[in-house]
Amino acid sequence: MRRTRILTAVLALAAGLLAGTPPALAADTEQVSIAADTYTWKNARIDGGGFVPGIVFNRTEKDLAYARTDIGGAYRWQESTQTWTPLLDSVGWDDWGHTGVVSLASDSVDPDKVYAAVGTYTNSWDPGNGAVMRSSDRGASWQKTDLPFKLGGNMPGRGMGERLAIDPNRNSVLYLGAPSGKGLWRSTDSGVTWSQVSAFPNPGNYVQDPSDTSSYASDNQGIAWVTFDESTGTSGNATRTIYVGVADKDNAVYRSTDAGATWSRLAGQPTGYLAHKGVLDAENGYLYLAYSDKGGPYDGGKGRLWRYATASGTWTDISPVAEADTYYGFSGLTVDRQNPGTVMATAYSSWWPDTQIFRSTNSGGTWSKAWDYTSYPNRSNRYTMDVSSSPWLTWGVSPSPPEQTPKLGWMTEALEIDPFDSDRMMYGTGATIYGTENLTNWDTGSTFTIKPMVQGLEETAVNDLASPPSGAPLLSALGDVGGFRHTDLTKVPPMMYTQPNFTSTTSLDYAETNPNTVVRVGNLDSGPHIAFSTDNGANWFAGTDSSGVSGGGTVAAAADGSRFVWSPAGTGVQYATGFGTSWQASSGIPAGAIVESDRVDPKVFYGFKSGKFYVSTDGGATFTASVATGLPSGDSVRFKALPGTKGDVWLAGGATDGPYGLWHSTDGGATFTKLSNVEQADTIGFGKAATGASYQTLYTSAKIGGVRGIFRSTDKGATWTRINDDAHQWGWTGAAITGDPRVYGRVYVATNGRGVIYGDASDAGGGDSGDGGGTDPTPTPPGACSVTYKITNQWSGGFQADVQLANTGTSAWSGWSLNWTFPNGQSISQLWNAEYTQSGSAATAKNVDWNGNVAAGSSVTFGFTGSWSGSNTKPTAFKQGDQTCSVS
Repeated sequence: MRRTRILTAVLALAAGLLAGTPPALAADTEQVSIAADTYTWKNARIDGGGFVPGIVFNRTEKDLAYARTDIGGAYRWQESTQTWTPLLDSVGWDDWGHTGVVSLASDSVDPDKVYAAVGTYTNSWDPGNGAVMRSSDRGASWQKTDLPFKLGGNMPGRGMGERLAIDPNRNSVLYLGAPSGKGLWRSTDSGVTWSQVSAFPNPGNYVQDPSDTSSYASDNQGIAWVTFDESTGTSGNATRTIYVGVADKDNAVYRSTDAGATWSRLAGQPTGYLAHKGVLDAENGYLYLAYSDKGGPYDGGKGRLWRYATASGTWTDISPVAEADTYYGFSGLTVDRQNPGTVMATAYSSWWPDTQIFRSTNSGGTWSKAWDYTSYPNRSNRYTMDVSSSPWLTWGVSPSPPEQTPKLGWMTEALEIDPFDSDRMMYGTGATIYGTENLTNWDTGSTFTIKPMVQGLEETAVNDLASPPSGAPLLSALGDVGGFRHTDLTKVPPMMYTQPNFTSTTSLDYAETNPNTVVRVGNLDSGPHIAFSTDNGANWFAGTDSSGVSGGGTVAAAADGSRFVWSPAGTGVQYATGFGTSWQASSGIPAGAIVESDRVDPKVFYGFKSGKFYVSTDGGATFTASVATGLPSGDSVRFKALPGTKGDVWLAGGATDGPYGLWHSTDGGATFTKLSNVEQADTIGFGKAATGASYQTLYTSAKIGGVRGIFRSTDKGATWTRINDDAHQWGWTGAAITGDPRVYGRVYVATNGRGVIYGDASDAGGGDSGDGGGTDPTPTPPGACSVTYKITNQWSGGFQADVQLANTGTSAWSGWSLNWTFPNGQSISQLWNAEYTQSGSAATAKNVDWNGNVAAGSSVTFGFTGSWSGSNTKPTAFKQGDQTCSVS
């Protein structure tokens, strides 16, 4: 269904939104003191929404599994809740590329250890190099080694793998296959340091499109996978035989039989194809290989499956269909470790009418299919699909046979049978993780049930957000899946926007005084690029494109919904009265301008392009350039007009080589004042005012006081509170932000691959320190401080905890120090958002520079990972200085 993955990061980078180096402090920026608040962060549930190219089960511990995504980080499976836990939310703004995961490896010797090879693009879109991240607590915390080259978690060929592998006999040894001609790399100290394997002879030569000038499709896809033959080693000694897959159609597989000292091309191997996967059944002595003529994950027109006998060197073509009958490549290769003669593979690039899954129970001697034709176009399926937990997976369509909805999948390069349970299988698609728990029904002739196994894994790229004053609390504009109307943030919406169903929605808006009127624009291979709703986004109808429109661009609705201004891709800015049946060209504003509406006067619209601000007072017919100067010279800008006040405009954006920050206008854009206490800002949004405040709450993704984060102000930007923390950063958050006009403190944050994040404040109804901040109307609890200690995750020998320290007194703190004693001798291994010391069982956490100021009624939070043995009882007594805190 989705052949083109259009991502926020790519679009942003193409427009120059992401800077490659940390910025210098602007000359007019003053140092500020930043308060801190404790927020609870969750996803507005969509469940999935993006490509999952890799699923990894640990081979020695039951129920321990990981998933990697191309732009949305890595996840660990939680068996008790049947959900996924995100592991890379701590990746910050400057390292945003490290949310793309090209490979994962789980240590079978020490299951607490997990490794991730991260980096999103190998071309200029990602300014940073790749890295290998290592964790000794299953991804709860990480250490990182930067690499001298880039990695491509969202590049062509990302479904091949795994490129990162741990020696199953000597787990301090790891191998990593690199792209871009960088060859094979090895670590002998558990991923701390890496060096190139100089003896490896072939760095690969396959590129998808040599003529691509962006270097996206013209990069050498490099080393595709590493597989150890565990039978050729003993515990503590390096495995002797290692197989490596290379993106080279003539020389796809290499082998070492001396623990990596020397390498040779595997004799007799097939040519003309790329080996996407190499999976070894050491028990029977077979290396299985899935081949395609392309690198994937979208392309692939021919493919084969081969089996290599490791003892005799015999190659056998075990393809389930004749080569002439393939119109797809093979990938998604797995072996049932309980019954190694059972092998499965996918036709990953079979887009129409559906993907195919093949299964053999005799080592590839014969095969059966997940579905087959009875009499064309009718199909018989071995499975049933239950998508009741994610009903939008039907895409709201009713296709003609042989297509069905929901589809079995597409881009199915990840397929794994649980090594401890022959009945459980998971596989990744371009939109979700599907799985079954009664797979062996396949062999008995009865049907097995496929359902989404994706809750907790959120992988949408968010382009725009809106929270109207009535109706649904959240409307989203998303890449790939279009967008959703959330009436309940804790539940998966039944369907994305349809009629039309954009491949990506680029912008949306509602009429401020008539929120039932909503407009969205987006990209579509053929058909209209604009749609309207008169019931708050519940139902939609298509508008009419004018000549030359090629993409969504940005759109603005008049305050009363009587007219619209649209700046589409492919042509100039336009305006229309009514629902866009007849568009007319706007004058005085350049093509490609960002457009927004005044939230009070329905005749006033605003635009921005290349450092100039534009204003229309006649409903978008004509625009006049403002005389305002000093605004960002590029187009890395987001701006919005304040609801309820005519002409009140906030503008965020810029770049490190020019003006960058946050500007405010109270005269409809005629003049702007730059806030001196904001070094950088990339988004701006508004939410419900704090109790006692006369101005709406501001939210921004910004750098303030030298700290990058999500910030809130209740006093027009005079003072700021950082509301996220170092454990919750989500990479790049520069696309959109909005507060909730009905719930004080609630904020919705756009991410590039982690979906829509929303946060709720601990001081709901309260305000920040400084003028204009409200006071909490609830009674002050007894004592000057209170503590909430929560164990958020626990595993054998380790745990993660969050601590919230609240100022329940009547005066602000200018610094804090919290002391406690662990009742069972627990030991802190890593702590964030505070400095800590520990002596025996006694621990102390102290504020860092940016969170020392805690207003009365506010709170601060920090988290840590630690070790335990025997018991892990929570501490029951805490002191802030010499004051005993109440404990909840």
